[in-house]
Amino acid sequence: MTAIIPIIFIGLCGGIAIGLQGPFSSLIGQRLGIWEAVFIIHLGGAIAALVPLVFMGGGKLAQWHSLPWYILCGGLLGLVVVGAISYLIPIIGAAQAMVLVVAGQLFTGAILDHFGAFGLATKPIELSRVLGLSLVFVGVWITVKA
Repeated sequence: MTAIIPIIFIGLCGGIAIGLQGPFSSLIGQRLGIWEAVFIIHLGGAIAALVPLVFMGGGKLAQWHSLPWYILCGGLLGLVVVGAISYLIPIIGAAQAMVLVVAGQLFTGAILDHFGAFGLATKPIELSRVLGLSLVFVGVWITVKA
């Protein structure tokens, strides 16, 4: 069994990164524009990913063409995420924007798990998951409405 502490740590680091990326991209969006924010955020990420790839001799990057076409749309989805956050934060605030994004992630994750989409392990939606997701959406409503 995988140790739980590293899993929690990595998950929290990812959440903190998303929590900081939102306000950063929003500030860029407010000062320069949403498309400019999307470009700058993704350019910074591309440069940050390029550095270790250079030291790894490119890794497996040359095999990108072996991926299914729809997997390559992940970059486009990143544009939607950054654009949505850049747009929402000045209007409704950082916490409310993050709650909406996380709720969307949870809903999508539950659907993907249920069907085992994209090779994921199948984890059917059961009553306990429906109740948990319902609580999340009640929390979203309360948080965004406030």
